[in-house]
Amino acid sequence: MDTGTLISKVNKYKQVLDNTQKYRKAWHDEVKPMLTKTINEILKQSDLPKAEVIVRDNIENLEAVILDLGRSSSGISENVEDSGVKRTMIKSNGSLMYQQLFNGKIMVMLLSPHIEGYGQPKPPLTLEILRPDEIKGPFIIRHMETFMKDITDWEDFDDEEQKPAAIGFNPIGFNADEQPIAG
Repeated sequence: MDTGTLISKVNKYKQVLDNTQKYRKAWHDEVKPMLTKTINEILKQSDLPKAEVIVRDNIENLEAVILDLGRSSSGISENVEDSGVKRTMIKSNGSLMYQQLFNGKIMVMLLSPHIEGYGQPKPPLTLEILRPDEIKGPFIIRHMETFMKDITDWEDFDDEEQKPAAIGFNPIGFNADEQPIAG
């Protein structure tokens, strides 16, 4: 009976299980403290308003380090009937999250700002999934830059970035921004 392929798959499985244990240990010993320290240093240098680092550790081995910009008044309020009472709509200002996964790897996500009760919030955007040894200062800065671009684009929303959909027939070789190809 030739079990060579099966044995190699079993060995691969055991290696993955070992990696999970190593990644979880690295999260506690190295990654979580480094993320917290690095993000706090970036916040001090950048003076980002209302930003705080939150460590969620209520579920062991599914912890998270979050750069949270908090919530604020959106400046929009709804008149409640004829009572003269106004209901303020709250704005969630966005977050950058480093979430420990079940296998010890770290998922980096950003949550765009949104106004509660005004449209649907965008789903969280996964930037990447990294092994603990792959998370370094330059990666964190790159994640912060992506996050800042996202929240800035959200705050500065308009139609300049969006091209209208073409209406009607669009023959091959003809682009709305170009002249048709003479044949």
